[in-house]
Amino acid sequence: MQEYETLIAFVTNVLFVTLLGWYLITNLQWYNYKLERVILKHHKPHWHVLYFIIPFIAYYTTGKFFLIFFVFAFVPGIIVWYKKLDKKLVLTWRVKRFLILLLALTLFQNVLCTLKQECATYGVFMPLALAYIGSYIIEKFLFKVYMKEAKKKLQSMKDLQIVCITGSYGKTSIKNFIAKILSYKFRVYATPRSVNTLSGIIADINQNLPQDTEIYVCEAGARERGDIYAITTFLEPQRVVVGRVGEAHIEYFKSLKNIIATKLEILKSPRLQQAFIHTSVTDEPHERVTFFGDEIKNIKATLEGTDFTLELDGKTLQLHTDILGSFQTMNIAVAVRVAKSFGMRDEEIVEAVKNLEPVPHRLQLIKAGGKIILDDGYNGNIDGMLEGIRLCSLHKGRKVIVTPGLVESSDALNLELIEAINRVFDIVIVTGSLNADLFDKHLHVKNKIILKDKTALTEILAYHTKEGDIILFANDAPNFI
Repeated sequence: MQEYETLIAFVTNVLFVTLLGWYLITNLQWYNYKLERVILKHHKPHWHVLYFIIPFIAYYTTGKFFLIFFVFAFVPGIIVWYKKLDKKLVLTWRVKRFLILLLALTLFQNVLCTLKQECATYGVFMPLALAYIGSYIIEKFLFKVYMKEAKKKLQSMKDLQIVCITGSYGKTSIKNFIAKILSYKFRVYATPRSVNTLSGIIADINQNLPQDTEIYVCEAGARERGDIYAITTFLEPQRVVVGRVGEAHIEYFKSLKNIIATKLEILKSPRLQQAFIHTSVTDEPHERVTFFGDEIKNIKATLEGTDFTLELDGKTLQLHTDILGSFQTMNIAVAVRVAKSFGMRDEEIVEAVKNLEPVPHRLQLIKAGGKIILDDGYNGNIDGMLEGIRLCSLHKGRKVIVTPGLVESSDALNLELIEAINRVFDIVIVTGSLNADLFDKHLHVKNKIILKDKTALTEILAYHTKEGDIILFANDAPNFI
């Protein structure tokens, strides 16, 4: 009987520690593997109480009754929690290494305790702590190895030109536009999707960067001072771009001044030849800096596309693109400047701009079932969201918006967003709890729907929308936010 109880306790402990580890590594992946951000910056800290702290305490205080709690409360709870996530754990090698290490440490501890028969109960904290510390050390070591390999690869590509882009808004769009325009004349490779951290860039170089690439276009993101500097000194780009800067991620940087200082770290590239900086960032002159933003004229942005002119080097370029949004003219303008710095002719640039394709989930127009969908799910800044709202106002039929509001921003900017929504939309669907109270209090539209998460969103849209409606998906924050 005692052997049976020991086996049950053994297995229960292994499963319990593994599930806690799964919860931990999922949260770490969301917050760029920074434990302090998981603890201090989590958007739903009550999850830690429900799925980590209470189960942890219960393990040490409920004795024989823990098995009942584990089987009928904790396991169902963690399964339901995970199923509702719209951003699930990606089983990268880093995650696999952590889980394998955790399982090995737990089994080693439990076997040792069983053989010695000296443990009142199998431990939980020790294998978790050792797995986290061990994983941290392993990843630091592997990071250095991979970084060295990536640097060696870059150095072997003697004629490679590197363009690096940063800013608060539009980094991915600028990157894609530059890559697309330059590809008319050069062999270009750009970092995929929104890969913009040093570790992501290093992995991309090692795994994906073709050896015959002539121009490498890279995006640089930041959550704290020094992030852009680390990417810049690693890549040593010859050309850099600093796009619009605003109060995105203000909770990490505390002030706009700190954000600007961080973005301008990109100017410290040892091989810098030319920098393109938006006029909103700084007006401090520099021999290698070209400012952009004021050369854009005669913008006509509708749901059919965007027309505008650029005044460059005493010439006027008349440009048309199917890309939606007047703010995208700024991103295209700097892409044009970069293309000209590589010697592309005006007629080549005009043709390339004409053939630009929308960046997925950034004011991407989709027609389905008689409805017009504006998918702006990857845009999280106030200017972009206001432009999406303006475009919707041009539509003759009913207007619907689905949004969590602005994330990692201020109440003042969310109130500005709400005012714009009130003027245009018939139906507002607010997803998530982050800004729910603010929207509920200040929204004054015919029909407002507040959802805790996006689980029932498809059914809600099917019921409340009809043919002829335009539906704007403005920002698409995952439900852990």
